[in-house]
Amino acid sequence: MTYSGKYKVKNVEKYDGDYTKVTYRSHWEKLCMMWCDGNTQVAKWSSEETVIPYYYDVDKKYHRYFMDLKIKYKDGKTVLVEIKPKKETEAPNKVGKTKQRYLNEALTYVKNQNKWKAAFEYAKDRAWSFEIWTEDTLKGMGIMKEIKTAKKLKPLKPYKKPL
Repeated sequence: MTYSGKYKVKNVEKYDGDYTKVTYRSHWEKLCMMWCDGNTQVAKWSSEETVIPYYYDVDKKYHRYFMDLKIKYKDGKTVLVEIKPKKETEAPNKVGKTKQRYLNEALTYVKNQNKWKAAFEYAKDRAWSFEIWTEDTLKGMGIMKEIKTAKKLKPLKPYKKPL
């Protein structure tokens, strides 16, 4: 299931770009936008306003990488942020997967590595930093709460056929 939509920026003076067109493509992105919007240490932030060219090793062509977030803190530090599940930051494992699924995961992994290398260099050239925020990062920062397991449901009463 995809969780996406428009984010309504609360502190428009902090948004660096067109605050009427902010789109989140996951629940985690929305939580991070809310965090940036409300964090008193964040001077400016934007989503998908920073575009970085990257070379994709598979098709041997250049593409455009839209950064999830660019955050400028009040202390002057600027960070480019990619928000990804931890499993997508690790090389795929063949075990228990069809060839097609493994191939798709491997191609995605290569593409992500190419994007992240370009983002790292882009940030370094500007004396910024590049970070990948996973669920562990979001939990550690207090952006995402631990998911509690639901209470056990009571068993249904047996069905009685009407007379």
